[in-house]
Amino acid sequence: MGDLFSQIEQPEREEILALRKELEDANYRYYVLNMPTLSDREFDEKMRRLQDLEAQYPDMFDKNSPTQHVGSDLAESKAKGRKPKAGFEQVAHRYPMLSLANSYSLDEIQDWLRKLPADAEIVCELKYDGLSISLWYENGNLVKAVTRGDGQKGDNVIDNIKTIATVPWHVDGVPAHFEMRGEVLLPWESFERLNREREEQEEPLFANPRNAASGTLKLLDPKEVKRRGLTCYLYYMLGEDLPADNHFDRLQTAKQWGFPVSDAMKVCRSLDEVNAFISYWDKERKNLPVATDGIVLKVNNLQQQQSLGYTAKTPRWAIAYKFPAERQLTKLRQITYQVGRTGVVTPVANLDPIQLSGTMVQRATLHNEDFIRSLDLREGDMVWVEKGGEIIPKIVSVEHQTASSPSRDATETQEGQAFVFPTNCPECGTPLVRVEGEAAWRCPNESGCAPQQIGKIVHFVSRKAMNIDGLGEETIELFFREGMLRNIADIYDLHKEDIARLERLGDKSADNILAGITASKQVPWARVLFALGIRMVGETTAKKIARRFTSIDTLQWATKEELTTIDDVGDQIADNITAYFLDMRNLEIVNRLRQAGVTMEATETEQEVVSDALAGKSIVISGTFAHHSRDEYKDLIEAHGGKNVGSVSKKTSFILAGENMGPEKRKKAESIGVPLVTEEEFLAMLQ
Repeated sequence: MGDLFSQIEQPEREEILALRKELEDANYRYYVLNMPTLSDREFDEKMRRLQDLEAQYPDMFDKNSPTQHVGSDLAESKAKGRKPKAGFEQVAHRYPMLSLANSYSLDEIQDWLRKLPADAEIVCELKYDGLSISLWYENGNLVKAVTRGDGQKGDNVIDNIKTIATVPWHVDGVPAHFEMRGEVLLPWESFERLNREREEQEEPLFANPRNAASGTLKLLDPKEVKRRGLTCYLYYMLGEDLPADNHFDRLQTAKQWGFPVSDAMKVCRSLDEVNAFISYWDKERKNLPVATDGIVLKVNNLQQQQSLGYTAKTPRWAIAYKFPAERQLTKLRQITYQVGRTGVVTPVANLDPIQLSGTMVQRATLHNEDFIRSLDLREGDMVWVEKGGEIIPKIVSVEHQTASSPSRDATETQEGQAFVFPTNCPECGTPLVRVEGEAAWRCPNESGCAPQQIGKIVHFVSRKAMNIDGLGEETIELFFREGMLRNIADIYDLHKEDIARLERLGDKSADNILAGITASKQVPWARVLFALGIRMVGETTAKKIARRFTSIDTLQWATKEELTTIDDVGDQIADNITAYFLDMRNLEIVNRLRQAGVTMEATETEQEVVSDALAGKSIVISGTFAHHSRDEYKDLIEAHGGKNVGSVSKKTSFILAGENMGPEKRKKAESIGVPLVTEEEFLAMLQ
């Protein structure tokens, strides 16, 4: 019988071990990599399951279980078995810096309230979604700024904290020793600007402002931290001989001293008052300049806090209520279509305006025809909209019948009709084509479809192509409307008087544009090839082709068989290249570019390979770096005989791993045994 019970219990015991491993990994990805793989709710549900199992099997107790400690953001955690980089001083907390227990329903809040003293007052505050910080003041001077770390010790990031304008360096008339604890945040405006910059640099986007704030606070360059624009809210005071005997009044005093304390606080004396506070801020938080993800409830009386005490990782006198995942129901008014520079026709949902994560949303991508059919979307539908990773609006489902949207059978207008993808280009009327094996419909009229013509010019002048300053998308569209540009070669026929006469330009703008055009004639051959915009010939592929075919003349006469001998050039890319040079309109453009003085062949220096130190190695680049940009590392790999690849596989030699490395790449690398090489180790290889 004993053996039978052991067999029954074994799956639960294995589940305990599996959950511990999964939650530790999730903590690492959240606190250290700033790349979470589980939602807060998924994490908390797994944590509760583990707590229940550990209570059921006390002989499985382990002091290192994630139920017994908070997640750690210490710099040493990043090493994962390697020597950590020199960085921040580690400081032991004077008072443990714990996390909060999370709740997801008002019933859970009510259960927590029942365990408190009958006369307990509750202070309700906003739960800001950032990085916890503890500010230490000695004789009125800020002397340390310590992250939560593992709860017992943290990293001293004082130089970075001093870049936040709202944090005082000195305060008069205060106790000799005290701490202010709070949250470091990146405002929505700064977050969106930072992600735009990262997108332009082809760096991975931050999923949300919390991850961006955490990554920013751990940078070793305070100038970059200041540029990004962090802010801070403080929500707790610790120390001896402090003013007031309750939490709320202490924070009001801190506000008078000049500390950044939120006005969104209220002392509540009943469940109804708590519910009213939650209900109000669930809506009003959408108008705040920073991210919030819930409400924090704290016992106001400090003696009652002390009596209630702590668990291994959370205070019993406080709890967090997490807002439900933000999604909104709105009406799909119309499906319109955008044509890109390669002719791909992308459907776009035009919505009744809604607010999501602090921004107004009126449009969402619908990807392609197959995506629309999978949801059975129709104009007039009520649809649920979320923000993917809190960045990109997306339609996640259809509400087929609501009070404001009757069933489709009852609809007599055009709304509700079954979706039909257009058969002709919405811009030029050319019949669309769909390549076998692809999901997208494409307009084949490359030289006569306005969005494609404009898109090719925008691509040609972009930073990684010809890098022509002054010719932004709006200016190109203006020149196109004025008949001054129809293709990329027309750029080199622009005249100052034609530019200067246009609205919002003038002589100075004209001079800047023409100077940029002149400078572009020195752009190397590989970038010129990329700038031509041949379909599927990206930046890296263009470099490989340019190294094999060192001039446009040799490339023009290359056969498909010759092209496919180049790494990453398959049949489809080879067909696109040969088709490009068979089109007389493209040959005319190339000849005009040549006559204008654009570089059409590689120099001897560009043709040289520096060394064969990386010969035969396939290398993936992931993360951000201190010494060189990602683009510079790509060039270094190729110059030393290596091959840049975009995805991790068993053929990958190693990953050049920087800060904030992509979690999926790391996970796959660990599963198949691909080594990670630091920036310093990589540079040593080349020496």
